[in-house]
Amino acid sequence: MSRAASSENPVFRPRVGIPWRTSLEQDRRITTKLRYYFEGVEGAGGAPVPISLSLSKAQLATEVGDVDAFVLPGAPADVNPALYNTAIHAKTHEADANREKTDFGILEHAFASGKPVLAICYGCQSLNVCLGGSLYQDIASELHTNIQHSKEGLPPDAPDPVHAALIDSGGELAQLAASSGIEKRSGGFNVRINTSHHQSIRDLGHGLRIAAVAPDGVIEAVEHEPHKHWVLGVQWHPERMADDALAGALFRALVQATSRR
Repeated sequence: MSRAASSENPVFRPRVGIPWRTSLEQDRRITTKLRYYFEGVEGAGGAPVPISLSLSKAQLATEVGDVDAFVLPGAPADVNPALYNTAIHAKTHEADANREKTDFGILEHAFASGKPVLAICYGCQSLNVCLGGSLYQDIASELHTNIQHSKEGLPPDAPDPVHAALIDSGGELAQLAASSGIEKRSGGFNVRINTSHHQSIRDLGHGLRIAAVAPDGVIEAVEHEPHKHWVLGVQWHPERMADDALAGALFRALVQATSRR
């Protein structure tokens, strides 16, 4: 760990690096949605640390070296399809190059140092692409599903749509589901999750395994198979599910994983 508890400071609060969601939000200091991630980390006993998207490679290396874990948050941007060698889809949102380079720099450091990562929504997609995977650029037009995954077309203040998901019975996420009191049934753990994304994982990145799927087959969570360190990506938004047991367990597991390093 970058900082250890001592006799003078017996309560150790792991520092959890969280990049700004977009360059625009950083420039205008818009924290409306970013604060949910901070609250999730704080509620789990961690100390959130904002990470600028405008750092040089050397500056970012210094910044991430002084934190213990990472949360990659959601974002209204989409990962540039050129990063997974695909032509841009008509419904793909504008990319944020600074967010991409920051996420990729964080992930490179996290895998090299064994630091835990919780990747959420855009962050989950970024994780997958960083590891060589690809994305469906628009679920509605490419998969023709009846499940509403995106909030597009809804009023800005509308609540997140909710749908079912099945957590696979093996892996870290299944353990968290079990510890959260979710009953195991045939095939895994049935949960209800919120949703706000128009893209999803297509081809898995290297070392990732599917940990949860929606009824229409959309991948809702992934884990890093080798389990060399704690890496979990979810397509839903646990930071906006304050009263949900599994959501809280995700943030606690991230913070607790720093003590196992």
